[in-house]
Amino acid sequence: MTPSSLNSIKNIVYPAQGHPVQRTAAEALAKRLGLAASEAQLPGDGVRVFTSDSGWDLGPQKKPSGGKAWVWARVDASGNGEITASEPAFVYGFVHRLLDGLTDEQANALESGLLIETSFSWHRPIFDTTLTQVGRTARKFDPEAHIEQLARCGFTHVEVNALHSHLPDEPGVATEYYPQFYSYCSGFNHFVDSKLTRGLYPIEYISANLNRLKKYAAIGRKYGLKPGMLTFEPRTMPEALFVKYPTLRGARVDHPFRSHLPRYCLAQDHPMAREHYREVMSKLMEAVPELSYISVWTNDSGAGFEHTASLYVGRNGGPYMIREWRNHEAIAKAAGKSAVSWLRLIRDTAAKTNPEFEVCLRIEPFKVEHDTIIEGMGDGVTIEAPSLLVRGYELPYEHPKYSEQKSAAGSIFHTDLDPKEKDYLADYRQKGVEPKLHYSCGSSFNVEPLMGIPFPRMLYKKLKSLKDIGATAVNAFGGLLNEQAAPYWPNPEIIRGVQFNPDATVDELLQEAATRFVGAEHADKLVKLWDAIEEGISYMPILPLYSHFGFCWYRAWVRPFTPNLEAVPAHERDYFQRFMVTVFNNPVNNDLGRDVLFELINEDDGRKMTGYFDDNVFPRYDAALRMADELIASNTGEVKRVFQDLRDRTVALKCWATTQRNTTAWVAGVHGYLRSEDPAEKKRLSQDVQDMIDLDLENTRTLLNLWNTSETEFMLVSGVGETSFVYGENLGENLQRKIELTEKYRHCEPYIDKDILWRLQ
Repeated sequence: MTPSSLNSIKNIVYPAQGHPVQRTAAEALAKRLGLAASEAQLPGDGVRVFTSDSGWDLGPQKKPSGGKAWVWARVDASGNGEITASEPAFVYGFVHRLLDGLTDEQANALESGLLIETSFSWHRPIFDTTLTQVGRTARKFDPEAHIEQLARCGFTHVEVNALHSHLPDEPGVATEYYPQFYSYCSGFNHFVDSKLTRGLYPIEYISANLNRLKKYAAIGRKYGLKPGMLTFEPRTMPEALFVKYPTLRGARVDHPFRSHLPRYCLAQDHPMAREHYREVMSKLMEAVPELSYISVWTNDSGAGFEHTASLYVGRNGGPYMIREWRNHEAIAKAAGKSAVSWLRLIRDTAAKTNPEFEVCLRIEPFKVEHDTIIEGMGDGVTIEAPSLLVRGYELPYEHPKYSEQKSAAGSIFHTDLDPKEKDYLADYRQKGVEPKLHYSCGSSFNVEPLMGIPFPRMLYKKLKSLKDIGATAVNAFGGLLNEQAAPYWPNPEIIRGVQFNPDATVDELLQEAATRFVGAEHADKLVKLWDAIEEGISYMPILPLYSHFGFCWYRAWVRPFTPNLEAVPAHERDYFQRFMVTVFNNPVNNDLGRDVLFELINEDDGRKMTGYFDDNVFPRYDAALRMADELIASNTGEVKRVFQDLRDRTVALKCWATTQRNTTAWVAGVHGYLRSEDPAEKKRLSQDVQDMIDLDLENTRTLLNLWNTSETEFMLVSGVGETSFVYGENLGENLQRKIELTEKYRHCEPYIDKDILWRLQ
C-alpha cells in the first residue's frame, strides 16, 4: 500500500553535512514524487531525511530499547515529517520500501509515526560472487546497481576488495593450478605494500586494485553501506622474500597436491612480520578510513596460521613459536594464542582510525585450537560460521529429506536452527562477542552457476529462524549474484521484507512480490509456480563439490561422460580440461567420484542419489514446467515475459540437476562394473552407463537449445573469457563438442586408471 500522505509532501530536505546517503535517499524520494530535494543547515518544513547521528532529532521520534536496529518514519497530512534510521543504509532502503508499498498497518501508522525494529543490525554479503569474487567477470553486471540493490534489501555492509583484473599476479609453474586460487578473497599484498614487501608486486597492479577497492567503498557509502573486506590471511609471500630474509619463513600453507611449489607465510610472531601487518593495515585505513571490518578466512587457498592442525601439510611453521618436544595440547594452545594475537594486531591497528572496526574469523578450520581462540575473542574480534555448534568442519545439520547427508549447515537446505544455538549465542555475548551467522540467499555454493533460482520459503524460514534465536548479525553467503539479470527473482524481496517488515508472513511477502511482478490478477499463479519449483529443489541431494563450486571447477556441463573418461584423446579433451581446477595427476580427470585424495561419491551413494533424482526431483520439475507452459500459453505482454523467464530458469535448473544425476549414475555404473566379477551384473551395469549417456546427450541438447534460443540470462557467463570458475560465451560451442565426443567414444569399456596419482607430467 502506498500511503496517501505522500501526496501532501511539498518539500524534501537533508542535512548539508554528514553522511552522503542522506542526499542519496532524499533525492530518490524526491525523484519518485516529482519533486526536488535540497540541503539545509537547519531543519525546516517538509520531510526531513537524515541519519541518526546527523544532529537532527525532530518529531515524536521513538527508539526501541535493548540496542535494536530501527527505522523511524513520519509523514503527516500537511506533508511534514522525517525519515531516519539507526543504520545509514536503512535510510535509503526504507525510502524505497515507503515508495514500493508498505503494509496497510504500516501505512496507517505513518501519519503519527511508524517505528520498525529491523530484524538484523548487521547484514552483509559474504563472498559476494559477482562484485568481488570469482564471478566478477559476469557479463551484463553493473557494480553500482548491485550495491544499490543491497541497500534496498536492508543490507548494512558491502564487500569491496576485488582485484581489478580477473587473474591475480602470483608466481607459479606450468604444471600447477595454484596461483588462480588467489583470484578471490584477495589479501593485503594485492592492495598495498610495506617496507618489507615493496617491489614484490608491480606498483601498477597494486594501484589498480586499491583504486577499485576505494571506488566500491565510495559507491557503498553513497547508499549508506559500510565497506569491509573478505580476505584469506595470513597469505603466502613470494619466495623472493624468503631468499632475502630466510628467518622470516613461517608456515607452509599450500595444498601439496594442487601446488607444485611450496608456498610459505611470514613467521607471524616475528617483530618484522608484525610491523609489516601493522603497516599494510594502516595504509588500507588511510585509503578508506570508513573501512569497518575484515573477515578472515584461513588455512586454505594459500593462507594459514603457523602450527595449526588443519594446515594441508600438517602442523608446521617458523622457529619462534614452538620449542622442541611439546605435546599436541601445548602446541594447539600456543598456535591458538598466536592466531588471536595476529587478529588483535589487525583490529587494534584499524581501530586507531575507526574505533568500531571488527575482525571476524571464520572458525571452522580450528577444531583443535577452537577453545583457545574463543577465549581470546572480544573487543572487536569475533567469529563467523554457519552455526555456533560447529567445531571444526563437522557441521551439525542434516539434509531435511535425506538424513544420511549430514553437512547441510549454511546451505539452502539449512532452514532451521537448533534451540541450543540460542544458549551458545548468550555465552558469546557474555564474552563481549557478537557472532556473525551465515545463510544462503542464492545460487552461490548451492546451484552454481545458475541465477534467479527461487526458494523463497526456505529462505524465509532460515531468516526467521535466525531472528528467533536472537541473532542480530548475519551474512548472506555468495551475495545476490547479478540480480539485474534476474528481475523477477523473489529471494531479494524476502530478504527486504524480513528486514523492513519483520512481522509479515511469508505468504504476505510472496503475494506482495508476485503482485509487483505480474499484477494482482496473476499473483496467485506466480506464487504457485514458485512453490512448485521450490518443492523440487527441496528434494535435491547434496553432491560433495559438484553441488557448489565443483560443478564449474570440473566442467560438468561440457565434459563428455564416457565410460572411460580418458578414452577421449588428450588433444580432444583440451577444450575443457585446460580450464579445470585440476592438475595432470588428479583422479577427478578420470573418476567423477574422486578429487585429489578425497572420495566424493562411492558406488552405493551414487546409486542411492541417482534414485533420489529420478524418483523425487524430476517429477516435481516436470510438473512445474507443465504449469509454466500453461501460464505462458494463456498470457501476453509483461505477464508472459515473467512466466517465460521463470520457465527458462527452471529448464536450466533441470538440466543442472540432470547433470548432477548423471554424475552419480556414472559413479554407480562405472565403479560397479569395475568391482563386479559377475558377467551378468557387468552387462547390466554397462547398460546402465549407456542409459545414462542417452540421458546426458538429451540433456545437453536441451541445454544447448536453451542457450541458443532463450533471451533469459539464466546463468553466470563471463564477459571477459572463460575462466575456471565461470563458463564463457563459448558455452554453446563446448556443448556441441561434448555431444560429438560423447557419441564418438560412448561405447568404450568402463575403465579408471587408479594409478593416476603416480603419473609424471
